[in-house]
Amino acid sequence: MAVRELQPTLRFPPDLLLQAQGPALGLKAAIFDVDGVLTDGRIYLSEQGETFKAFATLDGHGLKLLAQGGIVPIVITGRDSQAVRRRVADLGLTHAVYGAKNKLAAAQPMLDGLGLHWDEVAAIGDDWPDLPLLLRAGFACAPAQAHAEVKAASHYITQAAGGHGAAREFCDLLLMAAGRYAALLNGHLETLDGGTA
Repeated sequence: MAVRELQPTLRFPPDLLLQAQGPALGLKAAIFDVDGVLTDGRIYLSEQGETFKAFATLDGHGLKLLAQGGIVPIVITGRDSQAVRRRVADLGLTHAVYGAKNKLAAAQPMLDGLGLHWDEVAAIGDDWPDLPLLLRAGFACAPAQAHAEVKAASHYITQAAGGHGAAREFCDLLLMAAGRYAALLNGHLETLDGGTA
């Protein structure tokens, strides 16, 4: 039985897609905050002091698709926890910094190691510690519930909130702007990758 090819139904305005290509017209990496971007920003603590966080599978699959599409996902978070380390490992992400008190100081050596300039990088964050990254990135994004100053510093504000699809929306936008979205979508018609999202 023949499988019909899918045409993407997701749409972004053409001017936004052009902007999401970055000034270098080809973003090569994307930096993600965790709390407030990959989670809803709430931190649950058990009586034993364990940290619990909720992650959206939509976001996880978006990060995996981003990597498959040739855009390196980078996680830089101000907090460190076993929950975050486990999530990053489960997604197969190899570029991450945990417990970064200064996110710019954490990001710069990583970008240098990858041979990237800021105009080749996108970033998404929700609060003031993310501003140094957002103001340098070729394309800056904020989730719907981000702080007002972060929204003002961003090129795009997602419709979805952090922990509820904001990261996936960001990934979809970057992949569509790079011209890789449709191929990845149709690649899923043959087989799933078998990994966890």
